[in-house]
Amino acid sequence: MEKNANKLTEWVINKIKTEYPDDIALLVAVPSSSVNNDDHGVAFDYFIPATERGNELAQTFIIGGVGNDLYPRSWERTERTASLDDIATICLADAVILYARSKCDEERFENIRQKLFDNLKKPDFIYKKALENLDKAMDLYRTMMFEDRLWKTRCLAGYIQYYLMISVACLNGTYWKEWHKGVIPALKQWKNLPEQYIEHYQAILTVTSSEELKSLAHVLITTTRNFITQYKPENKDSIKPDYNRLADWYQELRTTWNRMYYYCEEKNADAAFTDACNLQNELSIIADEFKLEELDLLGAFNTLDLGLLSKRAAELEEVIISAIEEQGIRICCYDTIEEFFTAMG
Repeated sequence: MEKNANKLTEWVINKIKTEYPDDIALLVAVPSSSVNNDDHGVAFDYFIPATERGNELAQTFIIGGVGNDLYPRSWERTERTASLDDIATICLADAVILYARSKCDEERFENIRQKLFDNLKKPDFIYKKALENLDKAMDLYRTMMFEDRLWKTRCLAGYIQYYLMISVACLNGTYWKEWHKGVIPALKQWKNLPEQYIEHYQAILTVTSSEELKSLAHVLITTTRNFITQYKPENKDSIKPDYNRLADWYQELRTTWNRMYYYCEEKNADAAFTDACNLQNELSIIADEFKLEELDLLGAFNTLDLGLLSKRAAELEEVIISAIEEQGIRICCYDTIEEFFTAMG
């Protein structure tokens, strides 16, 4: 097969030089794509066109049972690969330049490749990319919940695992090398993994029902999510939160608290639940922004005993008030309208 690869490389380079001398910037091989010494990706993998006409070089064919895909990858897509937005990372990281139109083209490519390796060393950058791929896995999981066909859920489980694995690779400062050899060999080379990730993945290969696949996908997402959280960078240069804004927020939302207290007292679970959901959403945002403790309100919701919700709401209200007053900020609160008018002058 090696002789065929050499001949194919020579054929493409000759075609470029004679038919597309100004239209092709680079011809690139990705030798790590080869399986069972079939030399796929060795003769060539893709080319980078310099002009629109250069795209005409693209073609696919089969020789001796081995498929060949001579396809274009634009400079823009190569940049996206370096930014981990195009997840075929090996096409840049493991690339071998077979032909370059100029030294300038070759240097441009190597600079982009270096950008990829530099990005993999940046904690803030890889954390962000890990979250992005986690989101993709969770989107697929939402689709999976409404699917019962086994072949569909198996495919979704495979792609969920794929995006989660990309997240894990990022946090290990690497990428999925030799992906065609399977998942487990790569995972065993990485230092840090989510809890029992390999075991959960292996279970996906053996289960025979959609429900089992859904359960395993949920576990994989949960453990990977917890794993990613450990890598959240500390923002040392972050701006101190504006507690005056927190005071304004509390003064505005005080009506929601009052309304919920009222509905709890009236034993109107429907209305109380609506306000509790609204307040919980607001509390979650504020807790994250002001680095407060977990502000769990809805955990106390019980249709049969709304007093529990009312009590928890009062506790959280005190947490907010304390956070504001500890900063020396006075909440604009008056017992009477006369007191308000006096304060306003």
